[in-house]
Amino acid sequence: MKITVLDSATLGNDIDLSLFNELGDVNIFDVSPRETVSKRIKDTDVCIINKVKLDEEVLKGAKNLKLICVAATGYDNIDTAYCKSNGIAVCNVAGYSANSVSQLTLAMVLSASVNLNAFRNSVANGSYSAGNVQNILTPVYHELCGKTWGIIGYGGIGRRVGAAASALGCKVIVNKRTPVDDAECVDLATLLKESDIVTVHVPLTAQTRGMIGADELKTMKDGAFLVNVARGAVLDEEAVANAVISGKLGFFGCDVYSVEPMPADHPFDKIKNYENVCLTPHMAWGAYEARVRCMNEIKLNVISFLNGESRNRIV
Repeated sequence: MKITVLDSATLGNDIDLSLFNELGDVNIFDVSPRETVSKRIKDTDVCIINKVKLDEEVLKGAKNLKLICVAATGYDNIDTAYCKSNGIAVCNVAGYSANSVSQLTLAMVLSASVNLNAFRNSVANGSYSAGNVQNILTPVYHELCGKTWGIIGYGGIGRRVGAAASALGCKVIVNKRTPVDDAECVDLATLLKESDIVTVHVPLTAQTRGMIGADELKTMKDGAFLVNVARGAVLDEEAVANAVISGKLGFFGCDVYSVEPMPADHPFDKIKNYENVCLTPHMAWGAYEARVRCMNEIKLNVISFLNGESRNRIV
C-alpha cells in the first residue's frame, strides 16, 4: 500500500512520521504546490494532508486513491461530494486540538484584558525604572469577573473556553446551532449585543461563512473583544479591519485567515501593528502534544479503514 503525505512542513519538523512506515510504503513531501498534487497522488492508496486543497481537478486522476486523512478537525479543503461519488473515504481527527486552541483563545483574551504588552514594555524600555513612582497603572485595565463572554460554537473547544471563562467569573452565553441544556443559549444577534468578549469556534460551512460582517459588528458593544480561532472566512475580514480602525473593537485576536498564509494585501495588513490587535500564524491547533495526538489518531484511522471499520469517517 502506498501512503503519501503532501504537506509535512505544516505539521512541524519535530513530529516523527515514521509511525506510518509499518502501514505501507510512505512518501513524504514537505510542501506540495497545487501544480504538483495530481502527480504526487496519482498512484497512491492513502493520502494524508493538512492544508492542501483536494478538489475534483486534482483528484480525478488519482484512480488508486481509497482514503484521505486530514490532519485537522475541519475538512473544507476537501471536495467531499466528489469523494463520495467516487468511493474515496475521508477521515478527520476530531477533538485532538481542543486543549491547544482553547489555550491560545484564553491567552489572547487574558493578555489583552490586562494590557500585558504595555506593562511589560514599560519595564523593558526603562520607563518604569526611570520613574519616581513604585508602580505604573496606565493604561487602565478592568477585571474580567462580571463581564459577559459570548461563545459562538460550543463543541470541544467552545466548552473548554466556557469553563475557563466561568472560572474567571464571567457570565457565559452561547450561540449553537442545536441548543443544549447545560449552557445559556441565545441567538447570534443577542450574543453580539450583550457580550463584552466574543470568541468564535465554528466550522466553515455555507451557513457560517461571513456570519460576522459590518452589520453584526455595529451591534456589538463599543470596545468589545473579538477573537477568531475558527476559520478566516467566518468573518468579513474587511469589515473587521474597519471596526478596529474606527475604534469599535477594543481588541481583535485572530489565528486564521481566508487566504493562508495571509498575503500582503490582506485587510488585516492595515491593522497588524495595532497595539490592540494580536494576529498569529494559524498555530492555535499546534501544541506539540496536540500534533502527536493527531498523528496517532490518523494512524488509527488508517488501520480502522483497512480493517473495514468506520472511525472518524466524514465520507
